[in-house]
Amino acid sequence: MLDIRRLRLLRELSHRGTIAAVAEALAYTPSAVSQQLSVLERDAGVTLLERSGRRVRLTAAAVTLVEHTERILEVLREAEADLASAATTLRGTLRIGVFPTAVPTLLTPAVVRLSSDHPGLRLLVSELDPATVPAALRGDAVDVALVQEYDHVPLTVGPGVETEPLLEETVHLAALDAGSLADRRDAPWIAGTPGTLCHTLTVRACEAAGYAPAIRHHADDFGAVLALVAAGQGVALVPDLAAGNPPTGVVLTPLAIRRRTSLAYRRGSRSHPEVAAAREALHAAVAAAGLSRTTG
Repeated sequence: MLDIRRLRLLRELSHRGTIAAVAEALAYTPSAVSQQLSVLERDAGVTLLERSGRRVRLTAAAVTLVEHTERILEVLREAEADLASAATTLRGTLRIGVFPTAVPTLLTPAVVRLSSDHPGLRLLVSELDPATVPAALRGDAVDVALVQEYDHVPLTVGPGVETEPLLEETVHLAALDAGSLADRRDAPWIAGTPGTLCHTLTVRACEAAGYAPAIRHHADDFGAVLALVAAGQGVALVPDLAAGNPPTGVVLTPLAIRRRTSLAYRRGSRSHPEVAAAREALHAAVAAAGLSRTTG
């Protein structure tokens, strides 16, 4: 019988790419990960990993085994959800991952509601860049989280993760005067750290307008972004949730670009009482704030 814990290590290796990354994510030593994968390979009776120096690559058999593992984990989560549904109260731990601009409007009222409706539920909140959410869910670091996509930057969550639409926002051009993206060809730009969705959006939106942006500053906090715009340091793209109280002098021009936020959780856990409670609370927060809800 194949060991589910070892199967999960193989699954993590398929997503993270290196044994060192798997070890760091799951609090193992690299040698322990290698040993467990060797045992799995022996139990499977086929070659799962091809080694080249310090790197490893999954064989075709390993890729097939990872696909089976995803389905096995989904069934196990469904079983856990069914068992948890038999309890009359929620007394477990719910770990929520959220991006900063969602905290005041969405997370805070959701947490207040969850604490009131389920006083025995232990809530743990982590700030996560949406790009890291799929790995955090697969690694069991969070149970439910918010992910984003923009026009020009579609969402990819990969296997084992399920999403549902939550919110849609308009993206604005923040500058010291009104104008379009096409008008900002020669302007300095303020964008997120390279590798973030916000940075990618800035690059791709400008490219769609016919030019490459001259990015002068990098900032991931939209308060800092707007302060830099107010100081005449450049222009930036800012979504609705971050655009409520711009500094004096900053003009926000709505663009035909949307940011869509979705709830994400491990496939098979949708009906788990704790995840269901979080989903309900976050949808209620969107409705209470009068924000635009997406339906697909």
